[in-house]
Amino acid sequence: MGDDTIDLRHPLTLANSFRFPLQSRDSRRDVLVGALWLFVPVVGWLLNMGHRVRVVHRLQRGETPWPAWHDPGELLRHGLLTFGGMVYYGAPGVSLAALGVYAHLPWLTALGVVLWMLAVVAIPGFMSHYCRAYDPREIFDPRRALRRVIEGGGAYWRAWSIVLPAMALSFVGLAAFGVGFAVTSVWFWQTAAFSFATVFTQRFDLDART
Repeated sequence: MGDDTIDLRHPLTLANSFRFPLQSRDSRRDVLVGALWLFVPVVGWLLNMGHRVRVVHRLQRGETPWPAWHDPGELLRHGLLTFGGMVYYGAPGVSLAALGVYAHLPWLTALGVVLWMLAVVAIPGFMSHYCRAYDPREIFDPRRALRRVIEGGGAYWRAWSIVLPAMALSFVGLAAFGVGFAVTSVWFWQTAAFSFATVFTQRFDLDART
């Protein structure tokens, strides 16, 4: 990659994260392809997830990340595995919150919400490590993921300070009806993937050539 390419060794800044998915003709084309895939229910979302995994994987290997939409079967596999991890992490909290609402037990609902929020915090702790070697064992270990989040320190929370405004900004796409929101949604997801991958790749040297 060229010296002017924003990669995972660049400083974690709002400007770098926001520009990352838009920095080249190939990256912008991939955003548009991802937006079109979103009009295919479920499968399109999973393919976009797999696309982000492949992009981070290539960055960690020092390869040009785009274009990355070839071999949709592989993208779907990565999307299914990582989505499975999200469900695995989030299911206890969601289940308890739903049970609390059904049983009219506010304390149980609150506990479920706390557990769900903890799951959301933990999920980035496995994503970048899975991207490195596509090892499913990296996904289904919540304690290890939380430990990595803790070790990420202030940089991890700096990533969240970038991701949340990006998410809010993505809703501007609603002004262009569904098509615009599809584009801004893909941009947001790629911005978030880059932000968290930057934190964990730098903290754990996930791009070391070993």
